Amino acid sequence: MRVLIAGGGTGGHVIPGLAIARELRDTYGGEVRFVGTARGLETRLVPVAGFKLELVRSGQLKNVSLGTRLRTMLDLPLGVVECVHLLRKFKPQVVVGVGGYASGPGMLAAVLLRVPTLAYEPNAVPGMTNRWLGRRVNAAAVNFDQTAKYFRNAEVTGVPVRTEIFALPPRPASINPRLLVTAGSNGALIFNKTMPMVAAELLEDVPGLTIVHQSGARQLDVTQAAYAGSGADPERWSVEAFLTDMPAQYGAADLVLARSGSTVAELCAAGKPSLLVPFAAAADDHQRKNAEVLVEAGAAVMMLQRDVTPASLLEALRGLLLDPKRRTDMAICARSLARPGALERITAMVVRLAQGS
Repeated sequence: MRVLIAGGGTGGHVIPGLAIARELRDTYGGEVRFVGTARGLETRLVPVAGFKLELVRSGQLKNVSLGTRLRTMLDLPLGVVECVHLLRKFKPQVVVGVGGYASGPGMLAAVLLRVPTLAYEPNAVPGMTNRWLGRRVNAAAVNFDQTAKYFRNAEVTGVPVRTEIFALPPRPASINPRLLVTAGSNGALIFNKTMPMVAAELLEDVPGLTIVHQSGARQLDVTQAAYAGSGADPERWSVEAFLTDMPAQYGAADLVLARSGSTVAELCAAGKPSLLVPFAAAADDHQRKNAEVLVEAGAAVMMLQRDVTPASLLEALRGLLLDPKRRTDMAICARSLARPGALERITAMVVRLAQGS
């Protein structure tokens, strides 16, 4: 069985793709290759994981300058041609689109050559590529019930999340609560700027509170300096560029301040109450729509980025951290949205498509 995984750019695209690839290789003996672009995180993660990566031309169309859009429009046909050549050479039984820059050319080439396709869509509303191709792909693996309507033959599989996160036990109401601040590998400027402004007062108002803040590498020094200059007790906060052991971090957290991209699946799997601030420039506003699903279920509170000020953030965090009963109820609601076994369901869909081809 040969499978091509198309897409990349950010960890939200690359990491699920790698999980699917490993399962196909290790459980089914499949040969898996990736197609991505030179600008994406896949250039670092895919070769290290032991998979071959082919690079094609593609780029962004949403929330970018006119010049970038024009370059992408010129690159797109070339990227499709490159993918057609790649498909004819590799001859995969299935192409899996995981979103991101290379997903569009890869999936479009597969549709043109009538290679079976599976779209993976973790967000409540599909991105541009999956909206364009949703009715043309052979099947789709989605995370939310409301997303299935955009595709043919969609199954609500959930998102591949590490089994250690699903295995975390419910956290009892803690005498010394912990706030986890995370926004993926790049961090979030809004958190890095605003949290140090409120840290001292928040630590004073919430007895025993500790804060673990993931800033991203580029903002590490300035964020650490801002906390150090805030007057907050240095024994009760830490700032890291990147948190490597996320199951342990989720397990120790009583509340999570986060963006609402692919992180929402981990929050549900871990059963964690959260304060979500969607990234305002996310394509198609998908982070807000993801957050709205959790808010509607009672699992999270959402603040739009334009509404985040030191005063509003302090009030929201203080209210949640001082209300253990509410956090417990939110945790139960979050866990109810979790979908264990997603990876096995997704790879089983790939295998069925391969057998049908």
